[in-house]
Amino acid sequence: MLHSKNAVAVPPGETIREQLENRGMSQKEFAHRMGMSEKHISELLNGKVELTYNVSLRLESVLGVPAKFWNNLEALYREKLARVNAELEFEKDEEIAQKFPYAKLAELGWLKPTRKITEKVENLRSYFEVARLDLLETIKVPGIAYRKVGENETSDYASAAWAQRAKLLARNIEVSPINIKRLKDIIPQIRSLTIQNPEVFCEKLKNMLSECGVAIVFLPHVSGSFLHGASFIDGNHIVLGLTVRGKDADKFWFSLFHELYHIIEGHIYSPDGTTEEQETLADQFARDTLIPMKNYQKFIEKGDFSEVSIVLFAKSVDVKECIVLGRLQKENFVPYNWHQSLKVRYKIE
Repeated sequence: MLHSKNAVAVPPGETIREQLENRGMSQKEFAHRMGMSEKHISELLNGKVELTYNVSLRLESVLGVPAKFWNNLEALYREKLARVNAELEFEKDEEIAQKFPYAKLAELGWLKPTRKITEKVENLRSYFEVARLDLLETIKVPGIAYRKVGENETSDYASAAWAQRAKLLARNIEVSPINIKRLKDIIPQIRSLTIQNPEVFCEKLKNMLSECGVAIVFLPHVSGSFLHGASFIDGNHIVLGLTVRGKDADKFWFSLFHELYHIIEGHIYSPDGTTEEQETLADQFARDTLIPMKNYQKFIEKGDFSEVSIVLFAKSVDVKECIVLGRLQKENFVPYNWHQSLKVRYKIE
């Protein structure tokens, strides 16, 4: 017997058991009279096997109860069983749905606004394109490479919703077949875009990456996700998502090259996501691609971190001043409240 809040599924075996008790017949004798094994009879009584038409005819002969009765009882049981299982699955999904930042996702227009938990479950199932939310398992897109600044259970659910949005939007972007060699070759060209404004470089970046089979999408930050970017394979193209609204320019470019490294090195094909070592290597690639190490070390050795010095150095290596400042702040050469006039924030829709 299986039950949920609103339904109870009683297998036909319970009725058969009552018939045997009324007759004082043992399962062993019943199995012999039915011409079936004791194991199969035990499973039949406990609802573990289906009561077939053949079995219903045997029951008619042995117990004197019409086969039609047993067939109807089995059909009713299977219907109730499906209903109970569906309700139990829904109850489990209700627990999972509570872990998503639903209000924020609705505010962004990614989900329909609602306060009803049943509607939240249905909307989340449609959003993630799954029959049950527990099918998301680890709450990650297979093979995804994340760039996070923190992690907890809540961030996993927020990040999963963010990545799914990137996946859905990327389907509307036309891209060429995946070409990793070409992507490697155009890294210098992509770097040259750092000195341009978003209204200029965005379209160029999209076109350059689409020719390599990469669909880039820009998304707002989802509170609690700690997510700067993510890249993963989806069908015959690669998705690269970046958090951009109100984002510091230096973090934007660092995240971009971080994700490009994962794509170039094939980390996105790993079913278990990226390792800590791969994340470290991606950080190093982004850092050294944006500012060549030899040039940076010479600049550091001079020890002059004035605004004028930073501007001149940035110009010498052809990157935005904020990128140099961001690295100096990250490596504790200057405080985060220095040279605020050099900071740049992007707002890309």
